[in-house]
Amino acid sequence: MTTPTPTWVCDDSAIPDPLGYGERAVKFIKALKHPKSTAPGRAFQLARWQERIVRRIYGDVDANGKRRVRHAVILLPRGNRKTSLGAALGLLHTFGPEKVPLGEAVVGASDQKQASIAFDEAIGIVEATKGLARVAKLRPSIKTFSYPTKGAKFEALSSDAGTQHGRTPNFALVDELHAHKSRDLWDVIRTGLVKVPNSLMLTITTAGRGTENVAYEAIDYARKVARGEIDDLATLPILFEADPEEDWRDESVWHRVNPGLADGFPDIEGLRQLAREAAEKPADREAFKQLHLNMWGEHSHAPFVEMHVYDRGNVTVDLEALRGQPCWIGVDLSSTTDLTAVIAAWRVGDGYAVKSWFYCPAENLTARSQRDGVPYLEWAAQGFIEPTPGNVVDYDHVERRICELSEEFDVREIAFDPHLARQTMNNLQAKGLPVVEFRQGWLTMAPAVMELERAVIAGRFHHAGNPILRWHFGNIAVVTDAAGNKSFHKAKSADRIDGAVASAMAVARASQGNTGRSVYEDRGLLII
Repeated sequence: MTTPTPTWVCDDSAIPDPLGYGERAVKFIKALKHPKSTAPGRAFQLARWQERIVRRIYGDVDANGKRRVRHAVILLPRGNRKTSLGAALGLLHTFGPEKVPLGEAVVGASDQKQASIAFDEAIGIVEATKGLARVAKLRPSIKTFSYPTKGAKFEALSSDAGTQHGRTPNFALVDELHAHKSRDLWDVIRTGLVKVPNSLMLTITTAGRGTENVAYEAIDYARKVARGEIDDLATLPILFEADPEEDWRDESVWHRVNPGLADGFPDIEGLRQLAREAAEKPADREAFKQLHLNMWGEHSHAPFVEMHVYDRGNVTVDLEALRGQPCWIGVDLSSTTDLTAVIAAWRVGDGYAVKSWFYCPAENLTARSQRDGVPYLEWAAQGFIEPTPGNVVDYDHVERRICELSEEFDVREIAFDPHLARQTMNNLQAKGLPVVEFRQGWLTMAPAVMELERAVIAGRFHHAGNPILRWHFGNIAVVTDAAGNKSFHKAKSADRIDGAVASAMAVARASQGNTGRSVYEDRGLLII
């Protein structure tokens, strides 16, 4: 859920500044020079809306003169000069009135290249501003500069540079948080800031993709503060984002979420050209929506369905009410890297209710979480995933779950892709359970995908909001053949889609379960 655009950024409402700290911050920034500025004397061009953001961060203080804002979360589309603003505020804490003795200002980014962007922006401003250039000690080779006589320094940090523990910054700029592959640097900076009083974190980013990452977590928290769902005066949400259901081609939407357009940045003609191209290229369209409208991408570049459509199926699944009812199970077994998924499906009216069970190897669970960028440990603690002993999934656990389901429900079929599953299928068949093969080629998966797509779009796929299943659906990259048949693939090699695959298998079997026919017969295809 997006939030209303922060109107105070661009209107004439009063901004508190009882001690004049907002005014002095603005004066410092306006005294800077920028090497690329077109203003007389290369003066730093601080747009009115940017100035109001600075005043809001620094002007609002408590009775003791301490800044109320401890974390400003700024979500801005590309081209709105957020890096320049962040760099200027870093200099405010290194050379300006917000500096403290032995203070440390840092910029944290996903990798060294990204960290260099904000650092180089800051050092360019220092070199262009004679007053700063005279007092600064520049060490660009190690991405740091300082104000030696005051003991203050500015340093660039990156997630890929190993451990950064031991930092005690009084100011931290976290640049493009959506690009951070793990939360390690974020946690280091956050915990370091609490060591000193009156510290400030500035998170400036464009929208990202997926919901199981630190960027989405930070933005979603800021949204809740903006909507009044969380009372947190220390967090200042400044979120410029379009709703996913808005028309991405509407220029009024562009202007609302790109405050810089009123000042000529980004270039409106450039945006129009990108939009013309995006109208014909789905991948470009997704990039335009994400980077220029801050529509948070919850799916791959070739999505199966939009995630806000998928979320319509977040309906409670009452297993007690389904006890004894016909049930169809889809199983996607894995070995080491993927998850094993067991999805049970029931016919409910003209739709489906599903229950999900997921399994993964317990060994190196933390490393797996960091590799995939999702909270496996948290999911395990919440009961959404069951880690099994060792470094491969213990299929005995999977067999036991299927046997338990067969005792509780009227299981009509248990569908397996025979790849990796022969032994498990044989074991279950020996126990008298109704095991069937469900191969993963076009002939079998295309009609299954089609039936699942119909159900999801119509809101007839009730999944109870299982976070792992949602993650898997968001990772799907659909491939379509010349006849319009669709199949599931991973958008990236590290993505997991096992739950979505098993869901398609279970729903496909359930869709034909009451008739005794195969979904493949209906399309003139071979029966599995």
